[in-house]
Amino acid sequence: MLHSALINVMVKAARRAGRSLKRDLGEIEHLQVSLKGPANFVSMADKRAEEMLYEDLAKARPGYGFLGEEGGRREGSDKSHTWIVDPLDGTTNFLHGIPQFAISIALQREDSIIAGVIYNPGNDELYIAERGKGAFLNDQRLRVAGRRQLHDCVIACGLPHIGRGDHALFNREFISLQTKVAGLRRFGAASLDLAFVAAGRLDGYWERDLAPWDIAAGLLMVREAGGTVSGIDGKDDALATGHVVCGNELIHRELVRVLKAAV
Repeated sequence: MLHSALINVMVKAARRAGRSLKRDLGEIEHLQVSLKGPANFVSMADKRAEEMLYEDLAKARPGYGFLGEEGGRREGSDKSHTWIVDPLDGTTNFLHGIPQFAISIALQREDSIIAGVIYNPGNDELYIAERGKGAFLNDQRLRVAGRRQLHDCVIACGLPHIGRGDHALFNREFISLQTKVAGLRRFGAASLDLAFVAAGRLDGYWERDLAPWDIAAGLLMVREAGGTVSGIDGKDDALATGHVVCGNELIHRELVRVLKAAV
């Protein structure tokens, strides 16, 4: 399948950084004997992957700004374009040798995300989306699932852990949905949760307190697969608030209704 020059740049960068992460994943099992060892190793792997991504993207599109999880914001001469990059989404999974992690790259033009790539080096799944051109997994067109009732749906969520998130609020939301759905899942990588919704593997997903690099590419992925995405209030911008809920139009509406009632 032929992709645009922009997508080719993003895919090339993601695959090169992905090869580095996959090699690093193979070393994780040798470091599990020490708590400090794996944590430090993953930090180095994370930063190394981000620098590789920055180098490749900056070489291909000089002047574009760059917002990365590790290095923060790097201003460019072109103020209308910014790369939004998570070099290792799913760090805890990676730390434990679980191959559910991804590189996420999005390009923002002014206030809109126009292209996104999510790549899982662990299983070589490559998700791409470009505004107005659809979403794809390894060149197969994606479409969100068509289920119309929550009781038929499998929904993914974030799960607040020690030091993160509003545990009491999540518990209310979880309990509110628990009796209304066919299943709830927590996979540990927001970008892949969104990609799974786009692929129809999940019927919906919600999570709070995310960063732009966690979700920028995935938001476009879901929309280009025919899904609906918003903040948890239903009409707000998930990229701005960091709170996201998505699914097909009907399931999104039902999730927003249940989640708002839980607050």
